[in-house]
Amino acid sequence: MNNGGHMHGMAMAPPSPSSSAIMNNATGGGGGMMMKKHHHMMMHMTFFWGKNTEILFSDWPGYDNLGMYILALVIVFFVAIFVEFLSHSNYINKSNVDHMTAGLLQTTLYGLRIGLAYVVMLAVMSFNGGVFLVAIVGHSLGFMVFGSRVFKKSSSGKNLDLPPMNCSC
Repeated sequence: MNNGGHMHGMAMAPPSPSSSAIMNNATGGGGGMMMKKHHHMMMHMTFFWGKNTEILFSDWPGYDNLGMYILALVIVFFVAIFVEFLSHSNYINKSNVDHMTAGLLQTTLYGLRIGLAYVVMLAVMSFNGGVFLVAIVGHSLGFMVFGSRVFKKSSSGKNLDLPPMNCSC
């Protein structure tokens, strides 16, 4: 409805020109069309394989960029290992530190561990099979090195800095 030049109700803007076609006036004719390539990433809701994915950030690792995809996998792998390291660390010497300092340090480590665990979880939610596998292998290797008896000299009296991660499902 047009009352006095004003639109009332649900006014819609006119359609914009196609973003995939650009007028190329440099050819002299002015009427030639040059197609511009756009790669739109779609969010997968099932697991898929391939390097064309987005992990954690928009356009990262990017489209058709194998090197950045491998870097993303390496980062997820080492963050998963670091989460396991934090889960099984015992570096706070509670006998030489007062309770307040030990508690603040323990709380800081807990927040860091949970935050990084959520980052790995969000990376896995990209539903990329490679990201899923490196997260599982990273957590498994981290547990084997820092939490299992494989590299421990003694299994007596575990007094960890942080409580174990539980799934309260």
